[in-house]
Amino acid sequence: MSWIDTLKFDANGLIPVILQDAATGQVLTLAYMNREALEKTLETGNTWFWRRSHQKLMMKGETSGRVQRVKALLTDCDRDALLLQIEQVGEAACHTGHRSCFFWRLEEEELVETEPPLFDPREVYGSSG
Repeated sequence: MSWIDTLKFDANGLIPVILQDAATGQVLTLAYMNREALEKTLETGNTWFWRRSHQKLMMKGETSGRVQRVKALLTDCDRDALLLQIEQVGEAACHTGHRSCFFWRLEEEELVETEPPLFDPREVYGSSG
């Protein structure tokens, strides 16, 4: 039995994955992997995800060139979530152009953008973003 068999994928065959910058500790995003995405990530050293919105397997950065190189993989105590410490190639991890997907902060019952985008997503992905 492989260690992957000890992971607890949900009813849809997915496991949540937190992506963290290995150098700074900044949380960059939350994504989902199925077994195939995890295996491709381990095989290539770059992150692959099951894109729920597209219903397909995709390598992070295949369109933008902003790939993520895996430095370490950790699992939580229940083995139902993963943490990947990565090297972010390119300045931004978020498809919105921000460094992190977590750029909204609650301040006095209002969400405030904490950082400006680093690139225009329309230039990278077209109008559909």
